[in-house]
Amino acid sequence: MSTQHVQRMSRLLAKTLREDPADAETLSHRLLVRAGYVRRSSAGVWTWLPLGKRVLENVSRIVREEMDAIGAQEVLLPALLPREPYEVSGRWSEYGDLLFRLKDRKGADYLLGPTHEEIFTLLVKDQCTSYKDLPVMLYQIQTKYRDEARPRSGVLRGREFQMKDSYSFDVSDEGLAHSYALHRAAYQRIFERLGLDHRIVSAVSGAMGGSASEEFLAPARAGEDTFADCPSCDYAANTEAVTFALTPVEAEHGPLEEIPTPDTPTIETLAAHLGVPASATLKNLLVKVDGEIVAVGVPGDREVDLGKLGEHLAPAVVELVTAEDFADRPDLVRGYVGPQGLEKVRYLADPRVAPGTSWVTGANKPDTHARNVVCGRDFEVDRYLDVVVVEPGDPCPACGSGLALDRAIEIGHIFQLGRKYADAFGLDVLGREGKPVRVTMGSYGIGVSRVVAALAEQTADERGLCWPASAAPADVHVVAAGKAVPLALAESAATALAEAGHRVLLDDRPGLSPGVKLTDAELIGVPWILVAGRRSADGVVELQHRATGTREELPLAEALTRVV
Repeated sequence: MSTQHVQRMSRLLAKTLREDPADAETLSHRLLVRAGYVRRSSAGVWTWLPLGKRVLENVSRIVREEMDAIGAQEVLLPALLPREPYEVSGRWSEYGDLLFRLKDRKGADYLLGPTHEEIFTLLVKDQCTSYKDLPVMLYQIQTKYRDEARPRSGVLRGREFQMKDSYSFDVSDEGLAHSYALHRAAYQRIFERLGLDHRIVSAVSGAMGGSASEEFLAPARAGEDTFADCPSCDYAANTEAVTFALTPVEAEHGPLEEIPTPDTPTIETLAAHLGVPASATLKNLLVKVDGEIVAVGVPGDREVDLGKLGEHLAPAVVELVTAEDFADRPDLVRGYVGPQGLEKVRYLADPRVAPGTSWVTGANKPDTHARNVVCGRDFEVDRYLDVVVVEPGDPCPACGSGLALDRAIEIGHIFQLGRKYADAFGLDVLGREGKPVRVTMGSYGIGVSRVVAALAEQTADERGLCWPASAAPADVHVVAAGKAVPLALAESAATALAEAGHRVLLDDRPGLSPGVKLTDAELIGVPWILVAGRRSADGVVELQHRATGTREELPLAEALTRVV
């Protein structure tokens, strides 16, 4: 075992803080700043200090080891990219304001890479010409750039972030499924080695395109993702991917009847006026899809999940209609829109608006609604989409039990992209039969810097950070709690631990009280804390296991053997 370097805190570029940063919203943001792991450079842009860089590198090392183990090859592509490939794929415009765009001195357009499907596709097109060159899996760990409108939560949502993105290239769908399975298993090993509690959930592909899509989520209160988890079976899905079965209803209904309903432009006012539950009403939300006005129908007691709708309709741009839009369409009566008799408006609906269901809804006239408006008799649905906000207790698509909802941080996402990018760039290889074969692709990402924040969120306690050994910036934090004899014993312990192959952080800072040093040791969160203090003259130290809080006073030689 090679001797490790002892990092002296007297020389370490890291200033701990007693108070939380004023702008900190999440636990990881507060603690990573206070413990001296990161510092804010500008909005959504962070400097990784030596301790933070070590954790980042430990995560990257584990990612590399598991990617290499499945036969993936590491490359490094540029972050500064020309406009043309993204024009070909359509993402120069689809990404909108998320792209950092710039021009060189000659006026040519460039962007800072948000993700690299286009460039990897072109690389493989240049290097692989025959089926004999495939399958191939390539990956990189690189800085990505996205111009987030509201960067927040420290390194959880930044404009610049570390990401591992990998791509598989196969000549058949069966080959793609195999590459996908290899990545899925590798991701499970990565997150298990890092000690991350995680869930694999069904997801939608959205603007990325493709078919099969799964997210790896780390449950945490700071999470921006909500996922549905079934307590009765193994079903789990991002709420945007939760489905509801379309079940036609067989029932007799009375004739459609229009009724005066003055001053009832909302579901709440309508339900109160008629004395019916909101669930008996049909809410019709008007949106613009690439500029076209579209109606979206959901039960009146449910809300439309605009993010979910956007994912289903991607890459189209979805926006709410404005007052100006109503002014241009007198046939659309604000607050009184119903699906019956709508002209030149596509009608999308949640599966709960099934054929045979009867509703109270707008009559497309001011101050007027209609009852007994039956789907399939009085109006037709052009396309069914799961678009309601999922609520606790909604039926599990797999077993029917009530779903539970939890918050989580997205740490990984895997897609079977298929031939979207291969079609865009004409990525063919010569097949076994001597004819060109279109390549099929997979895309697989891990948010390396997000993983650091997720680990902090999941493992921290009231005293500070509490890293798992696999990610920690050191194995043991040696504290000299006193002068002369304690310092000499701490130096001796640090040297012995380093010679045994342990990564050591030695707090030799002069002029600080033992209390301050111990508080900092708990804040920094290394797995073991070894304190040379009041019994140093007897060769006795205190050994603390950070995660469990257990403390023992032991002779130094015995303490050294306990550190693992």
